[in-house]
Amino acid sequence: MHLALSNGYGLVRRLGRGLLDVVLPPQCLACDASVNEPGSLCAQCFGQFTFITRPFCHVCCLPFETAVIEDEAICGACMKDRPAFRRARAVFTYRETGRSLVLKLKHAARTDAAAHLVKWMQRQGADVLAEADYLVPVPLHWRRLWLRTYNQSALLANALGRATQKPVLADALVRTRPTPSQGGLDRAQRRRNVAGAFRAQRQAVIKGKTVLLIDDVMTTSATADACARALLRAGAAAVDVLVLARVPAPGN
Repeated sequence: MHLALSNGYGLVRRLGRGLLDVVLPPQCLACDASVNEPGSLCAQCFGQFTFITRPFCHVCCLPFETAVIEDEAICGACMKDRPAFRRARAVFTYRETGRSLVLKLKHAARTDAAAHLVKWMQRQGADVLAEADYLVPVPLHWRRLWLRTYNQSALLANALGRATQKPVLADALVRTRPTPSQGGLDRAQRRRNVAGAFRAQRQAVIKGKTVLLIDDVMTTSATADACARALLRAGAAAVDVLVLARVPAPGN
């Protein structure tokens, strides 16, 4: 009886999926062209995507332009001025098609993509996810949140929490002041721009725990570093970072 019900339910799901695909055909996450499966890329966009693979900096996930021997090599910037977070992982580079996809998520054209994008984040961030006690999104200042109506980092964190059964602490960090745009600023200027801009809450919950910070893009790691410092001051044992996209050349 149970097997018959399961088979019947599976048939209904397949029929429902087929009907939905006829009414609303699956679209490429990046360009909206028709694709065979929801949450996938068309052949053209896939060819233009640059997924991050080793070798990359073990700390900030900056892709290395040349081969390195060490499996956990660290880039020059992190050796000179190591960020407060322990490790960062990113899925793809923030250029061309990858940039277009992130901007669609950020500006509400494809908020539905979050549920699909976190599957990529699960694969790329398997090591940091395995050790995470809590997922914490990078917050927006309340003024920007009011204008945009949602936080794309929170969308990703919530979808990732559902996919991995990891608890999400959406209010563990608050942005205490609005910060000017980081565009056009170098590493040092970005760090000054966000210094002291975040405050950690829920200290009793995060004390002694490993926190995984979730964001959409990492450029110079200044924002992630400021968030990590706030979480560590509040008692977190360690902070890792998982983002969708990494700017390949900091500051660009």
